[in-house]
Amino acid sequence: MTPSKPNPLFRLMPSMTDVAFLLPMILLFAGLQGVRTMLGDGDTGWHIRIGEWIMAHGQVPHQDMFSFTKAGEPFFAWEWLWDLSFAWVHMHWGLGGVVLVSLLVISMASALLYRLVYRRCGNALVAITLTGLADAGASIHWLARPHLVTMLFMVIFLTILERVRGQKTEDRRQETGANKRLLWLLPLLMIPWVNLHGAFFVGMVLIGAYAGGELLRALIARNSGERIEAVRASMGYLLALVGCMAASLVNPYFYQLHVHIWGYLRDPFQMRYITEFQGTNFQHAPAMFLEAMLLLGIGAALWYGRRKQFTEVLLLAGWGHLSLVIVRNVPIYMFAAAPIVALPVTEWLRALGQAPVAKWMRTAAQTVEEIGAEIDSLERVWRVHLVSAAAVVVVALGMSSPLAGPKLKPEYNPEAYPEAALAKLTRPGQRIFTHDEWGDYLIYKLSPQGTKVFVDGRSDFYGAKFDLAYLDVLGVKYDWQQTLDRYGVDTILMPVDSPLAGAVKESRRWRVVYDDSRAIVFRPAGETPGRMEQFSTSSRGGIGGRDLAVTALTTTHVNPEDHVFQTRGVYK
Repeated sequence: MTPSKPNPLFRLMPSMTDVAFLLPMILLFAGLQGVRTMLGDGDTGWHIRIGEWIMAHGQVPHQDMFSFTKAGEPFFAWEWLWDLSFAWVHMHWGLGGVVLVSLLVISMASALLYRLVYRRCGNALVAITLTGLADAGASIHWLARPHLVTMLFMVIFLTILERVRGQKTEDRRQETGANKRLLWLLPLLMIPWVNLHGAFFVGMVLIGAYAGGELLRALIARNSGERIEAVRASMGYLLALVGCMAASLVNPYFYQLHVHIWGYLRDPFQMRYITEFQGTNFQHAPAMFLEAMLLLGIGAALWYGRRKQFTEVLLLAGWGHLSLVIVRNVPIYMFAAAPIVALPVTEWLRALGQAPVAKWMRTAAQTVEEIGAEIDSLERVWRVHLVSAAAVVVVALGMSSPLAGPKLKPEYNPEAYPEAALAKLTRPGQRIFTHDEWGDYLIYKLSPQGTKVFVDGRSDFYGAKFDLAYLDVLGVKYDWQQTLDRYGVDTILMPVDSPLAGAVKESRRWRVVYDDSRAIVFRPAGETPGRMEQFSTSSRGGIGGRDLAVTALTTTHVNPEDHVFQTRGVYK
């Protein structure tokens, strides 16, 4: 037990909350590729450039400004607030600032998740273990992009919903009634969420699960008193849900944003060609974290179902299913499941400590419970989170150091992006064809000079019809040259081992102007070196934004039917 008045120095010691805050940093730099993991996706660049456009023009864009294929067509900058915020960060601290703030968002989400898990189970050791498992599973999508704020807002929503519901014991009912006022925070929080990231509807799904759980309890209630209590409990959640729906309209595009997102999610192109929208591949090592949480979730769902606590069952079943059919939902399931499975795990360990099993199993279970109880006494003392703050400073200094290694240097990996080829892509007015991941990179590197791209990662903007034509070019379909002619392409930038690069080499219409064994640049064979052919800006042809966060890398696919947009950081 800690003394009632602990030594002031004790308050400077790290708590388990600090450990939870530091876990993402440890995973990122010890288990992953550090900063390169966070910048393993070109979308970060165009998000920053959109934010700079907003700062320069004082308004949110409604038309495209980055492509020459669909220039001026309607465009939804649905993460405009993230774009603006991180453009400001980038203006003052560069890519290092963007990465650091993104890492802070992840660490804050991890710390809040630990507090939520700990509050539900009361065992700090179980809580930190489940938090680490959730972080490891969610790390497949640790990219410096707007979707990170959804993880943070999700934990905040769950924390509020749990505080409102409280524990189903007599001594907590008065607290639960007082906490119902917290529900009105949810619509207020929805306003920034809807402008920061397109997955704001996750918050509504969470509220709906709490309302649905109470309604299911009412349906099977044995007496009218219990039924009335459950219905009344559901009404608060339903009102909060209606409030969040109304608050989600507070965005620059009003209800058109919802229509756009709904159409995007229903487009079969996304499920077929974009890795983030495909099913989870359990042949990849990171899937083991999801497997562990799914097994715990199945056991927990049965445990809660027997106790008629249907909210937990709905959350586990719903997000568990979605994590299997769409890989980008894995982080959401991991964060939703961790606090839910915590209480059953604690109860199972307690029961195992008394069960007629092997002595070593009873001893292990009792040890976990004892250590958790000892840590609990320490966790009751408030701390100054000096260690967490110091870690952030150390990471910031490491990234700003001229001696920073690959894991700390805030830059796009020169081995994955055509950094050396940029010198050959600086002439004004050029029309560059490259795959969408490198298109993102070119927007970041060259758009301030007015360079436009054929395509980039905003698949919701370009649409399925256009993207299929783009894939036909990558797959060297018979009419690939006609498509390039239709859009007046005068420069081709591709990986040297891509099928298109091989086909262009064989064409008499193109000549190689740069080749560094990683990237190759072609220009028209009839073009005099140093002279640029002019193309009408209106020659866009008749073919037809992406993110809920999608970044694509196209490489060596011969058949466009076999081509899949590949997202960095997702089960590769």
